[in-house]
Amino acid sequence: MAEGTRDRFLTATANLLQERGYRGTSLNDILAASGAPRGSLYYYFPGGKEELAREATEREVRKISDFLAAAFRESDGPVAAVRAYLEGARDHTRAGGFLLGCPVASLVLESPEASSSIRAICEEALDDWHALIRDGIAASGIPAERADSLATLILTSVEGALIVARSRRDSEPLDTLAEELAAAVATALRESSGARDGDVQGVR
Repeated sequence: MAEGTRDRFLTATANLLQERGYRGTSLNDILAASGAPRGSLYYYFPGGKEELAREATEREVRKISDFLAAAFRESDGPVAAVRAYLEGARDHTRAGGFLLGCPVASLVLESPEASSSIRAICEEALDDWHALIRDGIAASGIPAERADSLATLILTSVEGALIVARSRRDSEPLDTLAEELAAAVATALRESSGARDGDVQGVR
């Protein structure tokens, strides 16, 4: 029961931060969204809103990091892994009614003065995701410098596509981006391996 209450606070906070940002989310909003008793909030989170925001963001960041790591570990090559990443982002924003996106985007844009620790979480998250994508691509034999630039392209494009999808309330930008990024990675694979177009696995 105790764990359930704590998780409800974290889930509600994570969703509200993505929908409204840090400044737009109040403790009353979190209490209403979680359905948890008011008296338990400071029991679990004595630091109040800032502690909630920090822990909720850390949890969401870990989910994405774990998803990315699994995508490159389990997919049949980096092209398929990139498709899986885009599909995960698409499914997430669809499931949230196009109100949810990247768990750090709104926090980065607001850069809340009250919490340098929250800013640090966001910066580290983006660096970690970039590294996971870069290393996953490089593991296929693509040169390190090209893998690094592709990782930058992929991460920044996904962040932008999530905003456009949310604005349009349509996942088409993410679907289109999946095709373009998959093609870019496939091209890099061909250039690094000398394979013919049809020899790169995961390209449709």
